[in-house]
Amino acid sequence: MPDTKYFDREITLSSQSEPPSTQFPARLAYWAIGIPSNNPAVLLPTCYGGTLKTTLGFLFNEQDGVEPVIPTSKYFVIVTGLLGGSESSSPSNAPEPWNGPNFPKTTYEDNIRLQYALCQSLGVKKLYAYIGFSMGGQQAYHMAALYPDFVERMSCIAGSAKTSWHNWCFLEGPKAALVNSVDFNDGHYMEPAKKGTRAFSRVYSTWALSPGWFRQKCWEQLGFKSLEEYLEAWWSGAGDANDLLCLLWTWQQGDITIYYPEDEGDLAKTLGRIKAKCLIMPSRTDQYFPPEDNEEEVKHLRDAELAVIETVWGHIAGGGNGAKEDTKFMIERVGKLIGEKASILV
Repeated sequence: MPDTKYFDREITLSSQSEPPSTQFPARLAYWAIGIPSNNPAVLLPTCYGGTLKTTLGFLFNEQDGVEPVIPTSKYFVIVTGLLGGSESSSPSNAPEPWNGPNFPKTTYEDNIRLQYALCQSLGVKKLYAYIGFSMGGQQAYHMAALYPDFVERMSCIAGSAKTSWHNWCFLEGPKAALVNSVDFNDGHYMEPAKKGTRAFSRVYSTWALSPGWFRQKCWEQLGFKSLEEYLEAWWSGAGDANDLLCLLWTWQQGDITIYYPEDEGDLAKTLGRIKAKCLIMPSRTDQYFPPEDNEEEVKHLRDAELAVIETVWGHIAGGGNGAKEDTKFMIERVGKLIGEKASILV
């Protein structure tokens, strides 16, 4: 496993952040794998609840002796952690006066500007590709919109250019379960708010999968004898409560039109500004980033392919946690995007 490095930078929070336009001592956790001077750079950001270790490893890690579609011998791979995601600056690790519930509400813009500064510090003048899943996919749209001349290719996997109202409202459910738990204490808990994070996870779990997944009892494919056994193993409340809420707020504010006030909120106009070659990969059964939203986005992108992952594994398929066929499909499509032929074990 690569060593985790940290990029420290005093940043001015965006005007949409809370508090807005405030100086903040940010720390960005990242992996840098390969040689930047010789190889094309590919950036992979974390997703909601994701870590550097769990981020799209099937794209750049060798598996059973098979070379990955993005080999680090040929590409300079950068993996970055979201603000609020527990590895970069977050409520759970920030020093006073920024710790706990005092941590600022950060935006995708804050994250993208910090990632761009990291790339500049590493000598990366242009990204060959930016590939992300879920909140990572939203970051792919934000990087391509905010820095259109910096990104040559991007792939949004199970994400969107703008968080829909349906998506926003879904997030209010697990949020309510957490903030109203007896141990949350308005974010000023002294011990982990385990009852709150457990309630959060259980509310979230149904949305992350699909009705077909439950009908087919797919937990049995993972070796679990019952649904409850699966939920206990996978959805029992991992993560810090304030970190979860910080990321959730970032997710809810997702909207690339903010970078171009002259577009007056017209998503089609802002999508048309993106110069990167785009691969948009929704999951057919994603309950909060449905393919219908991406179908509309692709109509307005200059150079884009829509490739729907046909799966019952819902949203989580996009992170490599679905069926083997789902992951194989994503690897092949990413290979096509970057000009690599994928070698795949199925």
